[in-house]
Amino acid sequence: MKVDMAERTRYWALAMTERGSVTGTPDESSFGPWLAGELAQGFGDKAEVWTFSVAPNDARHCVAMLVRGSGAQTVLLTGHYDTVTTADFGDLRSLATKPEALARALLARLRERAETGDLTPAERLAHDDLESGAFLPGRGLLDMKAGLAAGLSVAENFAVQDRPHGNLLFIAVPDEENASAGARAAAPELARISARLKLDIIAAINLDAIADTGDGTAGQAVALGTVGKVLTTAFVVGVPTHSGFPLNGINAGVLLSAIAARAEWAPELTDTTTTPPGTPASLLSLRDGKADYDVTTPATAFGTWNLLLHRRSPADALQAFVTLCAEAVRDCNAMLAARARRTDMLLPRIIRYNEVLAAASARNPGIDKQTAASLEPALSLPDRCRLVTQAVWTAAGLNAPAVIVGFGSVPYCPTTLSDSPAARRLDRAVRIAAEAADEPVAISDWFAGISDMSFFGEADSANLDLIARQTPGWDELIGMPATGAIAQIPTVNIGPWGRDYHTPLERMHVAYGFGVLPRLLAGVLSGVLSAT
Repeated sequence: MKVDMAERTRYWALAMTERGSVTGTPDESSFGPWLAGELAQGFGDKAEVWTFSVAPNDARHCVAMLVRGSGAQTVLLTGHYDTVTTADFGDLRSLATKPEALARALLARLRERAETGDLTPAERLAHDDLESGAFLPGRGLLDMKAGLAAGLSVAENFAVQDRPHGNLLFIAVPDEENASAGARAAAPELARISARLKLDIIAAINLDAIADTGDGTAGQAVALGTVGKVLTTAFVVGVPTHSGFPLNGINAGVLLSAIAARAEWAPELTDTTTTPPGTPASLLSLRDGKADYDVTTPATAFGTWNLLLHRRSPADALQAFVTLCAEAVRDCNAMLAARARRTDMLLPRIIRYNEVLAAASARNPGIDKQTAASLEPALSLPDRCRLVTQAVWTAAGLNAPAVIVGFGSVPYCPTTLSDSPAARRLDRAVRIAAEAADEPVAISDWFAGISDMSFFGEADSANLDLIARQTPGWDELIGMPATGAIAQIPTVNIGPWGRDYHTPLERMHVAYGFGVLPRLLAGVLSGVLSAT
């Protein structure tokens, strides 16, 4: 007996999309128990379904389901169920999670605008896609509930087989769109699940979506690894002064602006360990430390940059940023000195966060932990890191001006398949299944977006210790342990493709997502388990 996986993928995709789960809302908290109930009802005695909380007193849940075959060897299918907001849909917001109704309403609107020639290039492509009927829109359909749905249809197909070799473990997690709290909870939990259920998890498949503005050549792909990310920060301490006497101080905002201009797309911050080179660095936020308007120049300023990593280490990336900051403030200082015709300008020093913390701890032990524990959880992680840095700097009693360099959010480690027998087995299964697929399926070295693969895959977790030392309030705000935080399972990404996720034009390629994808997943699953 076989399952019509295309039909079942569509069923699960629409059911999950219609159930909203925007990150940080009550809908995200209720989605996990709802999905667990749906799985328990749909699979009955063919599967064991349970949930576990992201953290104590946290209402968000990871949803786990085990479909047993025979033996201990197991393949994990995983992905996130949270989505970005639906507020950007405007007056179509009530239809944002109703794909078929949204398709009709969105196409009607795009047709009207097409008649007046008022479409942007992105809207023109969306108009043509929806007219063709090849794509289906909806918040979260592409990113990434259709991927989860394909995994569930494969699980249903596995469940009706007569004692297939191996087992299938499905885990859906929350919070990927924020700080990956779900994956960070699930990765260490896998060891406990394996011990309790006597499983040997030999491979994992992440089900995240791939964007492609072309014909699908890039979107119809298996990624053998994922890029990593660190959020690099600069906390600038100036010498404030009344704006009527600007030469008496050093403006923290000006120094940070100089760093921002120097860092934007800087080749020194681009990972060149791959061909082609990685994504250039770009400023994510820039703000001064003033809470109200007055005529005093900013005493502090804070900026953050995304640095994407392939094989480059966080230590090398941080050193490159330190060097860049030193050059930027030196040049800015020289420019200001020339304008003021001064030779006594103080050159800001560049200090790493752990150096400032050491000075602060000698005077006020525990200031970083106390400050971190007192902050509102509703604040973003970078903002909380900024406030901890401010408190630590004040406690250290060091002299301004200075630039404190560190990290300011959850790190994402790059992963790639190792040379282990399990990784080689997964690689072979992927290549065989891709070759046999109904449509051309490419194989790429890297998943270009940040993903939960960073916590499930084979990553160099030794980097976490360095990152922890340079991240304000690591234990309280990030809380990733030095060991066991990354599951170290050979992991690839196989998901749907489409366009414009995180926008109201988000849409998925139907034939691939509902048809090719589940068959591809089933082929990889069979290949991995039959090779054992």
